[in-house]
Amino acid sequence: MHLILRRGRIIDPSQKLDKVADLGIENGRIVEIAPRISRRGRKEIDARGVIVAPGFIDMHVHLREPGREDAETIESGTNAAARGGFTAVACMPNTQPANDSEAVTAFILERAREVAKIPVYPIGAITKGSRGETLAEIGEMVRAGIVAISDDGQPVQNSQVMRRAMEYSRLFDLLVIDHCEDKDLAAGGCMNEGYYSTFLGLRGINPAAEEVQVVRDAILARQTGARVHIAHISTRHSLEAVMRAKKEGISITCEATPHHLLLTEELLTSYDTNTKMNPPLRAQQDVSALVKGLAAGAIDVIATDHAPHNINDKMVEFDRAPFGIVGLETAVSLILDRLVHPGILSLERMVEAFSLNPARLLKLKRGTLAKDASADVTVIDPELRCEVRSAEFLSRSRNTPFEGWKLRGGPVMTIVKGRVVWSL
Repeated sequence: MHLILRRGRIIDPSQKLDKVADLGIENGRIVEIAPRISRRGRKEIDARGVIVAPGFIDMHVHLREPGREDAETIESGTNAAARGGFTAVACMPNTQPANDSEAVTAFILERAREVAKIPVYPIGAITKGSRGETLAEIGEMVRAGIVAISDDGQPVQNSQVMRRAMEYSRLFDLLVIDHCEDKDLAAGGCMNEGYYSTFLGLRGINPAAEEVQVVRDAILARQTGARVHIAHISTRHSLEAVMRAKKEGISITCEATPHHLLLTEELLTSYDTNTKMNPPLRAQQDVSALVKGLAAGAIDVIATDHAPHNINDKMVEFDRAPFGIVGLETAVSLILDRLVHPGILSLERMVEAFSLNPARLLKLKRGTLAKDASADVTVIDPELRCEVRSAEFLSRSRNTPFEGWKLRGGPVMTIVKGRVVWSL
């Protein structure tokens, strides 16, 4: 046997497993989970005291290549992902040029084969140039290898275009991922509209800008039968709309980011541009509702929305700075420290949201430790002590609001197809 992880706590929601056992890997595949694997392995890892989980998948990242390699590349972004415990990522299409064609999709996949330590799954644009006007060549991109479609960053405003995209997506059973934002209601704002936007003198983004589009997408999903996924959900009313739609049998899911689960709009009183993101940080009652929804299973996925920016782009006035923060290297530790250790979120639920559900939604043959599955494993030490130091990030960018946070728990090893691609 090539590799054996000995006596780790194996948590695999796909098999409803939570037990201490050995995990055996051969030829890049899971071959056995047993109380004691009697055979010797060419390499054995003492996993006592750590969690052995199906490989984590981040289904919402921005790798910036092609076009903004000063902020991130496929190589640096996947290095950061591996360090963060992720065994695969799905990258959004708002590159320069946008991933709206077979050629750009092929470039991303070829570049990933050359330099990435982990698999990269491209997400194609819904419309040409992500301009929201005419559908992109979705069929060609599917043949080239996309796993979903989205105009993330420039959400589709025209409901008829979105309807057609959903109808077309059904031909390929393709997930439609939407950054829900009514641009007219958002009114060019840069933070959540409310007390703090007034206090700080910054233009606000009304929560309704998100909520209106969530409801629209639920209605269109009901009409078309498409599979729709709400990206980075941020308000309690948006979550309520998703929950209602699910009860009606509509094929709709959603994700939340660590920053929307842990931070509130009050943080913006620092005017730190690393607290500027879209959707913006919301009020405490929204954060509380999202945390409750994640714990209960109403929120399906934890995704980072890893959005790297060159330091010079962020070092401007708050209202001129770009939206977004990096998240790949902090996400797992943040969730462990702030939600799992206090008993708010179960370990099984965390693993499900980071692993099984992203794989299921993107139709990837991953997210499980079942026999013959790809040997993608995230190994976590729940007692690891770490501090967020952006200067040590493997990402090319440093834009994090969590600088200096002291956290308990984090990834210590990332295994892809039986090969250790990162270890502490």
